[in-house]
Amino acid sequence: MKRAVSFLITVYVSVPVILYLFPWILGHVIFSHLLRFPFLMDLGRPEDVLNHTCNFYLDTEEGVSVGVWHTLPASQWEAAAGRSPEWYRDTLGDDHPVIIYLHGNVGTRAINHRVELVKILSAAGYHVLSLDYRGFGDSTGEPSETGLTSDALYLYNWVKRQSKGSLVCLWGHSLGSGVATNTAVKVQEQGSVVDALILEAPYTRIGEAVANHPLAKMYMFLPGFEGLLWNILEMNNIVFANDKNLKTLTSPLLILHSEDDKVVPYHMGLKLHQISLQAQKERNNNVQVEMISYSASLGFSHSNIYLDPNLSSVVGRFLQSLKK
Repeated sequence: MKRAVSFLITVYVSVPVILYLFPWILGHVIFSHLLRFPFLMDLGRPEDVLNHTCNFYLDTEEGVSVGVWHTLPASQWEAAAGRSPEWYRDTLGDDHPVIIYLHGNVGTRAINHRVELVKILSAAGYHVLSLDYRGFGDSTGEPSETGLTSDALYLYNWVKRQSKGSLVCLWGHSLGSGVATNTAVKVQEQGSVVDALILEAPYTRIGEAVANHPLAKMYMFLPGFEGLLWNILEMNNIVFANDKNLKTLTSPLLILHSEDDKVVPYHMGLKLHQISLQAQKERNNNVQVEMISYSASLGFSHSNIYLDPNLSSVVGRFLQSLKK
């Protein structure tokens, strides 16, 4: 019994030491890109889990190729049989809104809750492009905040060129919310504005989400541990500051957050909503800012907002209002 207790204490104490000695480990934990769930999925065959979907790759920079699934809107389903990737690309200019889906950490574009959301959005009449960032899924390269943002920006600009003026929306879930707002900031710096932003289960900044993780909470009472976390994140150049980004962004915004989210606390979504409202007020902008909250009794937690039977209507009202 004493040996077991001694072992557990040793393991517990060793974690902060290991993080201090090997700071890159925290980056791998945050991205969790090596957990390529579902493991047996051939990402080159999206038809195994999604109909009316084409797989393709984009070279976002030298040595980096990212995998993307393009799922068609319902109006194109019948015409899609046997069509080429070029045909799929050309459909992006059919005047249907395009949603670029930026997923969270862990796994690939084939994880079930991501696929189910894409099915709902496709049936509602949207093109959906699901991106696996560098290092995720079958994409090459190693993940970093700068790299993920570059991949999303490259895809956004590529879609804009193909879409012939169709509305293009960035949808970021969890980790992807930071990628989405980073990308929107880059677009604004280029002199344009992202047509719409949808943030699902967004955090204020990644360090606060990490500090809220149950494993991190086990160490928070140790003197200096929280400071160690922030220092390691700074060393790894991982910030994903949604709170800072939303102070400058002028894109229409919809936030979706469940009150029982155990990964990214609901209060972070509320804070981002308030930040964005205040920012638009200070600029005297009449830009739409909306938040949809889901009761804890629904049990949607962090990744199951797609279970809302009214989700397509919520998204539809938001995007339709931007066309007026």
